[in-house]
Amino acid sequence: MVNPQQPVRVRPGIVTISSYLLIFYAVLALIDTVIALTTLGTYQEIYRDAYAGTDAEGVEGVVVFMVVAMSLVSLLFAAGLVVLALLNNRGMNTARIITWVVGGIALCCNGVGLTFSAAGSAMGGEASDDVVSQEEINRRLEEAVPSWHEPVLMLTAILGIIALLVALILLALPKSNEFFRKPQQQWEPPVPGAAYPMAPGGPAYPTTPGQPGYPQADPSAGSSGQPGYPQADPSAGSSGRSGSSGGDWSSGNSGSPDSSGGGHSGGHG
Repeated sequence: MVNPQQPVRVRPGIVTISSYLLIFYAVLALIDTVIALTTLGTYQEIYRDAYAGTDAEGVEGVVVFMVVAMSLVSLLFAAGLVVLALLNNRGMNTARIITWVVGGIALCCNGVGLTFSAAGSAMGGEASDDVVSQEEINRRLEEAVPSWHEPVLMLTAILGIIALLVALILLALPKSNEFFRKPQQQWEPPVPGAAYPMAPGGPAYPTTPGQPGYPQADPSAGSSGQPGYPQADPSAGSSGRSGSSGGDWSSGNSGSPDSSGGGHSGGHG
């Protein structure tokens, strides 16, 4: 007998921790976006002054576009991972698979961005006659932006990569696999007197204790249960036949002597 109720799944702690790490990554991404947008005007001004009157004039527009585009992509990834974290807590295996895909892409993007940021800070470059070197641009940026700007961005990037990596690993552990596996229907022995489960929308059959009994046949009415025919009285039948015969015989005999007597009387007269 199949139990119509699905067994209750208990969410393991590692799935909950993974969801918290995904939300933590989203918070870090939001902090990075806010910091980048608040200093966007400073970056634009420094690059415009550095490349003014050179062949690279107008490059500040490309810098602004790149910063805004990366901020929007980072916010989209953060929002998507928050939604996936909530769905993972409900045991949706499809959400876990999408989390691996989206999280893997985010890891690659953050790793590449962190590498380029470190390489850009270390890269000096030589200045030409009409183009300012990258080292000079980095020096101007350090003077214009707050001193905590670069360390905070570096710290949030490293923490975000670690949190996202650990979250993806926790979702792949055996306990997580058991939680995201589709629950199997459990079999239980039938209970005496209980109703059998019916298909959805089908009529329910009455249970055995409450089932009405069929009308019982009267033993005096016959073995087949059909109503009996009226039986004739043996004494009434035999006396009636003998009485009829006797009456006819006596009336016939009495009539004959009378008629014959009448004839003889007439003859004698």
